[in-house]
Formats: sequence, C-alpha cells, structure tokens
Amino acid sequence: MRTKRRDHGMTTAIDMGAVQGGGPALLDLAELLATRLLVQGNSGSGKSHLLRRLLEQSAPLVQQAVIDPEGDFVSLADQFGHVVVDAQCGEAELQRVALRVRQHRVSVVLNLENLEADEQLRAVAAFLGGLFDVDRSLWFPMLIVVDEAQLFAPVMAGEASDEARRLSLGAMTNLMCRGRKRGLAGVIATQRLAKLAKNVAAEASNFLMGRTFLDIDMARAADLLGMDRKQAEMFRDLERGQFVALGPALSKRPMPLRIGPATSADRGSAPGLMPMPEQVPEEAGKLIFTAGADEPPPLLSRPIRPAPRPRPPANDVMRQIESYRPAASPEPEPEIPMEPAEREAIMTEILRELMADPEARSRQVAVLYQDFTVRCRMRRLGRTNPSLDEFRRRVAVARAGASEELSGTDTWQAAIEASSTLPDDLQGLFLYIARAAIERAPCPSDAELASVYGSHSPGRARRLIGYIEERGLLVCHVDFRGQRTLALPTLGLETAPGLAQIRTAGLPRGARG
Repeated sequence: MRTKRRDHGMTTAIDMGAVQGGGPALLDLAELLATRLLVQGNSGSGKSHLLRRLLEQSAPLVQQAVIDPEGDFVSLADQFGHVVVDAQCGEAELQRVALRVRQHRVSVVLNLENLEADEQLRAVAAFLGGLFDVDRSLWFPMLIVVDEAQLFAPVMAGEASDEARRLSLGAMTNLMCRGRKRGLAGVIATQRLAKLAKNVAAEASNFLMGRTFLDIDMARAADLLGMDRKQAEMFRDLERGQFVALGPALSKRPMPLRIGPATSADRGSAPGLMPMPEQVPEEAGKLIFTAGADEPPPLLSRPIRPAPRPRPPANDVMRQIESYRPAASPEPEPEIPMEPAEREAIMTEILRELMADPEARSRQVAVLYQDFTVRCRMRRLGRTNPSLDEFRRRVAVARAGASEELSGTDTWQAAIEASSTLPDDLQGLFLYIARAAIERAPCPSDAELASVYGSHSPGRARRLIGYIEERGLLVCHVDFRGQRTLALPTLGLETAPGLAQIRTAGLPRGARG
C-alpha cells in the first residue's frame, strides 16, 4: 500500500503497477469508492488479471464482493479470507446472505459457475438487491467487482429470458447509479463495450481501457477517454496487461500503464502448450474407443436426445386419427359433507399453516393460492375454493396478525372495509397499522412496516405510508421527541407514540435470526 499527498491532505492509494516511464501507477481508493470504475479489454488482454491486482491491493482496506461468473476468483478465499458463496443456494437465501454480508462486513465471492445463463442473472439480481436494500446504519464502504458485466447488463436479451435480463439489468443500474450513497462502489469489467448497456457504463467516471480490435468498441473507448477517432487505433497495439487509464482516481489525462503481478492463483488462465504424447495409431484407437477402469462419468451440459423413431406410414396415421376417441374425464373428488362453519374453520387453519412459513411473506399471492388449493383438496374440501381475489383479501388479513378475538369485532370489520379501497399489496400493511391502533400499541417502526410489506428497505415503508396518507386513510404526526403517531381518521383510532427508526441490530424484525 502506498500513500500520496494532494492539496487536501493525505489519501490512501494502491499500487496497480507502473506507468509509461517507470513511475508507480497509483489508484486513489477513496476517490474510486465515490466515482466507480469501468474496465474494458478483449479476451487475453489481462482484464481479469487487472481485477485480481485491484482486489489484492485493496483487500486490507475495504470490504469486497466479487460477482464471479466462471469461478476464477474463488482462490481469493485461500489468501485473503474471502467467503465463497455458491449461488446454487437459491434467490431467497442469497438475499439473506447479502444482508448478513453488509451487517458483518465480510468480503465474499459469489460463484456462479454452476448455474445456467438465466439462473445466473436471477442470482445476481437477488444478491445485489440484498446488498442494496439494507438499513442506513449498515451503509459501510464496499467494493463490488463484476466480471463479464455484459452478461448481467446486456444491451439486448441473449440466452436468458426477458424477465431475468430485466431483473439483472435493474440491479446493475441501481449499483452504478444509486449505489454510492449506500457505500457501494461498482467496478465493472467487460470484453465488449458495445454489448454493455449504456446507462450502466455511463455512470463510471474512471476508465481502464485495454486491447480491443473491433471498430465499434475502439470508437466507444475513444469517446469515453476524450480521444479522437484516429487515436483510437492505439488500442489495437496494446500488449497483454497494458491499459490506458483516465479518471479522478487515476489520472486527469489518458495515461498508459502496465498492471503489476498478482500473488493469488488464477483459475481463469488459459492452459499453456505442452508436448504431445508419443504412441502408435493402434494404441491411440484403443484409448478413445475403450472405457477405462477408473474413467469418470461424462459431464453433459445438456441431456443426450434419443434417436428419432421411424415415421409410420401415412395410411396408419389416418386410421389412428379416425379411430381416436377422447378419454373419459376423471370423476370429481368426493367432498366430505360438513357445515359451512366447519369448512371455514378448516380453511382458516390451512391459511394459518401457510403463513407460518418464514418465506411466505416474500412469496407471490398467486403461488400461495396454488399451495392453498392443493392443501384444500388434501383435506377433502373439494374444488369449490375461494376465488383468487377473496384469497388475496384473506392473506392481507392474515399478514396483519389479528387475533381471533379481535377478528370478530365490528371495528376490525370496518378496518377491513376501509382497506378494500387500497391496492392489494397495501391492504395487509394498512391492517397491520389498524391492529396496532385498535390495541393502542406503539406505532410500528419503518423497519417493522417494511418487513410486513416484504421488503428490507425502511425508505420504501415511509413512501408507502405517504401514499396511504394521500388516500385519506392515514394521518402521520411526529412530536418534538421524534416519536411518530399514525391516526386512522375513518375509524377514529390512532396508535400510541413510537420511534419511526429503530437501529438496535440494523435489521427489520422479520429479518432477524
């Protein structure tokens, strides 16, 4: 680690290698955290080596998270203590892991190598979303390094679905556009600038441009560095490990530099040349056509398709079509005779079992409804279940946590009627506030309301309260001590005063543990 003096005092800088002429190539880490970095270079230009050098030099100084699509950076765990997170654990678990990463300030490598393209985009969106949506008390400085960024912020959809691309692109845009205030500094690396979404690339103020050959990529690199089109030809002549730097954290003028060595092992390097084994053709044939005793099973990226069956004659097909008769529809499931009150009690019990699942709050209502109908059939209630709209209202009431005694009161029924004027996703939040007001409990905190809504962002909870207040169903009042009271004018009720922001552990109540 090196330090250098500027007009405003001493500032931490890391050594990236050597500039043209022999001096050290210093990168101001504090400035980088505020201005972000874009790295571009074709395959073999030394782009991944540059990221490794940056990570190694800054590891003792700042928390890091590496989005690693090929598992090239997992070796950082052996030397610098990074925790390797296998993205196969699922989107919900990735969000929880990201929350704990920010809470405990642990450097991690998100390993995506075992996922398909669509799953990789969804995993990155979930992980970055978890890093982004945390309480303000957890906004510590953090370096987010994304290798092969064109995969996660593409200009157009490729192998992945449109939905996965939209989720990933939104997360990457949040990282580069809004991450600075939350302490998140994006370092994105790409092989092709032309394939990287412009609204993501445009947010970087520092650039390290390596070797590239395509005219469109050279033109974009020259535009970002403030060079004319004739000077763009220099990018073809750069050697492996040579880059042109520009930005407040690097240099005020385009500056050629060579990246220094890295100490951790590089799994992503291409294999080198080695001599061919000497053997006669007959022996070589036996080796490839005969299975060995200790031969491992093949690793198939996709299942082998069986050979197609021979086509039957056209006359046989016509006879099958003429003789086809549809199969008889199955008999409907027999319903167990029961009173309406008993049937309602069983459905209430099923819904209570569903809501006892810790992940039920984050699941979509349509998914919960499908699970609900299956459980109803298992309890022999038949197929006459509540409609999706009725089930959505029941879920909103269940998420409010009202007791059986409270559910039977006229005041609670009035609260349910008032909530019906709100959008479906806000009815549960309004009823949760109504329950607190009826019980004269302290006003729920922003973190608690965010957890009820299914988010980790207290800011989103404040915006939702403002929206409900605009509809005339809430009145928010904050006293001179900073305690908030939420009144429900249509019901003539209000909560007891309570703190809007509780930062005991930095987590919403629903996310603790």
